[in-house]
Amino acid sequence: MQIPESLAELGRKRIAPFPAEGFVYGGGPKRPKLMLVGEAPGETEIHNGIPFSGRAGEQLMGFLERAGLTREEVYITSAVRSRPYQWKNKRTRQGEVVKRKYNRTPTAKEVLAHAPILDYEIEHVEAPLIVTLGNIGLKRLAGPKAKITDMHGQLLNQPVQRLKDETSTFYEWTEKNYQIFPTFHPASIFYNRSLLELIHEDFDRLKEIVHQLSK
Repeated sequence: MQIPESLAELGRKRIAPFPAEGFVYGGGPKRPKLMLVGEAPGETEIHNGIPFSGRAGEQLMGFLERAGLTREEVYITSAVRSRPYQWKNKRTRQGEVVKRKYNRTPTAKEVLAHAPILDYEIEHVEAPLIVTLGNIGLKRLAGPKAKITDMHGQLLNQPVQRLKDETSTFYEWTEKNYQIFPTFHPASIFYNRSLLELIHEDFDRLKEIVHQLSK
């Protein structure tokens, strides 16, 4: 399934005031085994247009395999569809200092800018389970007080946040309940290797949940 092009154009327009570049569409079947909600695309993704195709994506595919899933069976999207970046100085091997773009965590305003896109996907992709990867996706759906360290590996059944309309700057709760399974972002192990065991435990649990939902 792919979002309407008019909605993609709205997303590009709403993100334009912020230091973010590119636009990556979500991807996957309309009736996937689950929906994955990440944070934002990185440098690799904005160049090839494929969500989770960089280093974090390689880790994610391994975790999915652990849960008995393939990329073709899931719908992959993110809270923000453009790459948030910041300029930093980098010293080359020749000793020259150059400026280059680095990934950064999206702001609440950037998440809000692309909220209509995720709202549309949640409504139209018939996923029995939403897996949030990291704090950004979790807080976008479950509210600002949600914390991945407290909630990872748990199956939540609750409403999710959505915009009242495209002009709103505030979220409201859906009338419908959704099943949400929070886990850590796959890139987190690049900075904290000790999280790998917890992620493995989460995806082992996810395998059990997907099996139960498929009965």
